[in-house]
Amino acid sequence: MTGQEPAAVPPAAAVRIDTSKPHPARMYDWFLGGKDNYPVDEEMAKQLLTVDARGRDMARVNRAYMHRATRWLAAQGVRQYLDIGTGIPTEPNLHQIAQEAAPESRIVYCDNDPIVLAHAEALLRSTPEGATEYIQADAREPEVILERAGKVLDFGRPIALSMLALLHFVDDEDGAYELVHRLVEQLPSGSYLVLSHVTSEFDPEGAAKARALYQARGLTLRPRTREEFARFFDGLELVEPGVSLTAEWHPELGEAIPVAGDEPIPGYAGVARKP
Repeated sequence: MTGQEPAAVPPAAAVRIDTSKPHPARMYDWFLGGKDNYPVDEEMAKQLLTVDARGRDMARVNRAYMHRATRWLAAQGVRQYLDIGTGIPTEPNLHQIAQEAAPESRIVYCDNDPIVLAHAEALLRSTPEGATEYIQADAREPEVILERAGKVLDFGRPIALSMLALLHFVDDEDGAYELVHRLVEQLPSGSYLVLSHVTSEFDPEGAAKARALYQARGLTLRPRTREEFARFFDGLELVEPGVSLTAEWHPELGEAIPVAGDEPIPGYAGVARKP
């Protein structure tokens, strides 16, 4: 949505939200201290805290990485962004970071949770020079996402595709790698892929318990090793520092996030350029 026009958002009562089982976007909101979640999300999040008490730190570290990566991309001249798995808006969001650096930036958000749609009016506050739009679609529908995003973004110019803390909810059998490939192959040369992902490498037992909690709720959690995560960037040019711990990706581009304990936050991040 260009400029400051009000978003065309249905009233909350018209948005059908399934509160019978937790949703990752709403759990993420709870970890960040938001109010847009339900008892089922809070219950699941608290169960995960019994597995790793740093759940809130993980969410905050991932959010800070998004800020740093967006600043880095803006400095490279990127002016178009497609963010899949957006989650519930928190400030500052990706479009605010991007448009602060370059007001003409164009951003398309995508998520499959209707509660995000219910808050899209707050999300869609673009600068007059740029554009910000929201798509409600599942990440497993890349063709739908690309077709709708093409109404806002110019696929003849570089685009930064971000999928932050998303792919660990897509198992190998569900085509996680194929999904990324199908999206990236439609991007023009000079585009970027921006990812973050939880890992089981630092606490395999805890990761197995977390995965069991998700499975009991009918949800998928697929932590990946550093090597498995790096496979998402096959055929692309990783920028420095390559695959790194999420908290260690260009820390100079943002404020440090204090975390509990001395152990690393179990997540990887990376940005890669399409030749």
